[in-house]
Amino acid sequence: MTSDGEHISLLSDLVEKARRGGADAADAILAQSVSLSVVYRLGELEKLERSESADLGLRVLVGRRQAIVSSSERGREALDALVERAVAMARAVPEDPYCGLADPDELAAALPDLDICDPHEPSSGQLVTLARTAEEAALAVAGVTNSEGSQAGWGRTSVTLAGTNGFVHARTGSGCSVSVSALAGEGASGMESDYDYASAVYFSDLRAPEDIGRAAGEGAVRRLGARKVPTRMAPVIFAPRVARGLLSHLVGAINGAAVARGTSFLKDRLGESVFASPITIIEDPHRRRGLHSKPCDGEGIATRRRALIDAGVLTTWLLDLRSARQLGLRSTGHAARGTSSPPSPSATNVYLEP
Repeated sequence: MTSDGEHISLLSDLVEKARRGGADAADAILAQSVSLSVVYRLGELEKLERSESADLGLRVLVGRRQAIVSSSERGREALDALVERAVAMARAVPEDPYCGLADPDELAAALPDLDICDPHEPSSGQLVTLARTAEEAALAVAGVTNSEGSQAGWGRTSVTLAGTNGFVHARTGSGCSVSVSALAGEGASGMESDYDYASAVYFSDLRAPEDIGRAAGEGAVRRLGARKVPTRMAPVIFAPRVARGLLSHLVGAINGAAVARGTSFLKDRLGESVFASPITIIEDPHRRRGLHSKPCDGEGIATRRRALIDAGVLTTWLLDLRSARQLGLRSTGHAARGTSSPPSPSATNVYLEP
């Protein structure tokens, strides 16, 4: 993979070229990744795949008009054409009174080290061993009759951003995962399936594949013979997979873009109780070795740990610069972005406190 220094130099030159080409401001992002994955089923390796990709995106602003273009080519002629096309598009689109880069004094001054890249790259043999061990553990559970297969994967992604407002940032993150799906029962009496998985930034932090396989197998067996529960008033405990869905609905409802459009059912509830008082929901983008940790957002604004829900009370919206301007507020550092679309609000590492 190309070094961060080369990426920064490339993007810095590109945004300056955009300014010379007629843009009032510009920023650019480059994402480069490599991944390795295996699929294993019933004692046989079904797939072994390695992929590499790189993509570059340029956003230009002409007054209050903006355009975004992307390309996988990085030659001089290709980048010249990219700038020319982006500026021409920006001049043709309608004005957006809320678009724009961060002011220099809004940019993050210091960025924490979050230890989000594992220097170790696992071999294909290590991933095959992970997948095989997980499946064998699932098939060893009494009552499991078949397997839908197991998978293991690893990836590393480098993201670099630069803007005419002085923002320059590069970071590299890694991740690995293992999963397995098991079937229990027979066709005549009914069959059930369940799965389990784990993911981590560091390969050494990954949960043991034996535990993952056993959990998938035991979950499938537990589903056999299910029956309808009579209607009643009863306490309900949500399993983690279901509970995360509740948090997803919350995160969508406090997304600044939805609030600004008036489409969120919580749009008038900031500062009010929306959960029972024992409930506190935390977002921590600075979690060390966190799966989605990041020191700043996609527009250069500092990120920080915060209670989205504090003792049941809704404390904040998730704002990028555009939604913040539309609501007359300041960005909360929640901008996420890709190479072919403008920044939009997104949460990171959200969890329910005990």
